[in-house]
This record gives sequence, C-alpha cells and structure tokens, in this order.
Amino acid sequence: MKNYLKIINIDEYSITPKYLQLSNSILRGIEEGKIERDDILPSINDLSIALEVSRATIERAYKELRKYDVIKSVAGKGYFISNTAFNQPVKVLLLFNKLSSHKKIIYDAFAETLGSNAAIDFYIYNNDFNVFKKVLPANIDHYSKLVIIPHFIENEENAFAIINNLPKEKLVLMDKLPESITGTFAAVFEKFEEDIYFALEQLLEKLSKYSTLKIIFPGNSYYPQEILTGFLKFCGQYAFEYDIIHHLKNETLQPGTVYINLMEDDLVELVEKIVSDNLKIGEDIGVISYNETPLKKIIVNGITTISTDFKLMGQNAAELVLNNSKEHVAIPFRVTVRNSL
Repeated sequence: MKNYLKIINIDEYSITPKYLQLSNSILRGIEEGKIERDDILPSINDLSIALEVSRATIERAYKELRKYDVIKSVAGKGYFISNTAFNQPVKVLLLFNKLSSHKKIIYDAFAETLGSNAAIDFYIYNNDFNVFKKVLPANIDHYSKLVIIPHFIENEENAFAIINNLPKEKLVLMDKLPESITGTFAAVFEKFEEDIYFALEQLLEKLSKYSTLKIIFPGNSYYPQEILTGFLKFCGQYAFEYDIIHHLKNETLQPGTVYINLMEDDLVELVEKIVSDNLKIGEDIGVISYNETPLKKIIVNGITTISTDFKLMGQNAAELVLNNSKEHVAIPFRVTVRNSL
C-alpha cells in the first residue's frame, strides 16, 4: 500500500475545511501520477488515526471523491481508486486579508458560483505581509488560479512586488486594484475614491441639514487612502466642515455632525456614545456606515450604508476563474438610505 501520508497534506494555516484538503490532496496525487487506478486507500479508521482528525472528516472526504466518481468501496475490502480519467476541477488558491461578515458574503458567492468545478485552498493572512509570505505556497504550479485580496498594513510595496512576480495568467485580484501591479491579469475591484464621492453626492439632500462631516479612519490600517481623497474632495466641493479622526475615545459629539465609520467596532462605540449622551440618531447626529450587512437594517431603526456589492464581487471573480478571463470589472457601489440620516 502506498504511503498516503506523503501525499495527503493537511495545512493548519488553511481555512479550507480539512475534508476538502484531504480530497484535494488525493485528486492532486492522481493528477501527478502518485496515485493510480485500483490503488487501495487507507480505511477510514486508519486514516483518521494517522492524520489525527475525526472519522467524520475522512468520511466526508471520501464522499467528496465519490462525487467525481474517483473512488468506490467494496464491502469487506474498503475503498479503492476506480477512475483516474475524470474532469479535473479548477484548483484555486484563495487568499483573503481577513475574515469579516462581508468577506463571508464574498466567499460564499465565490464558492457557490464555482460549485463542483473548482477545488479551493483558502487562507487568511490578517493584513500581515509576513503571514502572506508564509502562507503563499512555494509550489504554485499546483494551482490554476491565484485569487488574492491585496490589503496590507505594512510592507505593502513588498507584497505587491511578490504579487507582480506571480504568473499573470493565473492571477485574479479582488477588491483592490493597485497601480503598481502590472501586466495582463483578471480583477474585480472597487473604485474607492469615486465610490465614496458619488455615494455622498447621492446623500446630499439628507446631508444638507448637517454642518460637519467626520470620517473615522483608523490609523495604521489597511484601508485605501483613496477613500480619504474622495471624502475630502466631496467636502471641498460642497463646502462642508470636515475632520478625519482615528478613533472615538476622546471624541465629544456635537449636534449637526455626521460620522462615517469604516470598522464595525467603531459603529458600536459611536451608537453607544450617541445613546449615552441622550442625542438622537438621524436628528442630532447622522451616521453612515461602510459595508452593508443584515444587522444594519435593524440597528437603531436602520443604519444608512454605502457599500460595494459583495455578492456580485464573489460571483464575478468566480466567473473570471471559470472563463479564464483577463477582464477588469469594477463592482458598483450602492447607497442604502435608512433612518440614521
């Protein structure tokens, strides 16, 4: 029997469920000729013990392989490779900068659109250049597509240099399209400067009852500076007083002010401050929140949001993968007006 422990790779850094990592490893082993037709697979119990994972994980992995008609089982003999001439799924390396509610929307739409046509290895690098380097596999030849959300807190240009050296025919960028990444590759992205400017223009009538706009832009963050450029451009064009603040810790709320938050934690702190100061949201203080999520429909009778269409972003990225397209697709920005203005 083959030494499957040299073929099967369970990566603790990967967010990909272990059962999919296991099934993907066997598919890769077949593709590379390390596993052949009629080879006997380890029993569920033996592989569970060897890999230190649950029996349910092995069972799900073997069930996944059955979908491709790769393995069969014989009572009393176990599992064996029944077919090596199957349609290989597209192998995708997916690198997200962080996990969040809206990133989950992107992932779910991406995975659903790909369906059984792709095998995804999913990693989170937490906006950290060093983690990004660590999780980026040395052997990217295993993958048909490299899908990356390129947001970094530090060493951004070094990260972009690494991305620039990846095979462009495999590269798909999501969310951000840095100018320093050149060549012919696929991308689905936001136009951060234009998006916030035109979103605030759509809200101009609501904003007219306020005198000051403040954006809570966290210091030392991965958020694109283009957001501030668009914000400042709007305030200058329409003669609003404005301020850029990095946190709410020492902020004194003044009636007639609209706050724009990017981070969910800042939204929670802002609402708490407004309530504790006995001010009214949508009358004394206006609130605009980046990134639409279901909870914002109901928080304090509804929070006005400006947001890209995350579901569409995931769907379009998957379509670029499936079609092997090099197209650049700008995702529309949407304004949802609620009672917080």
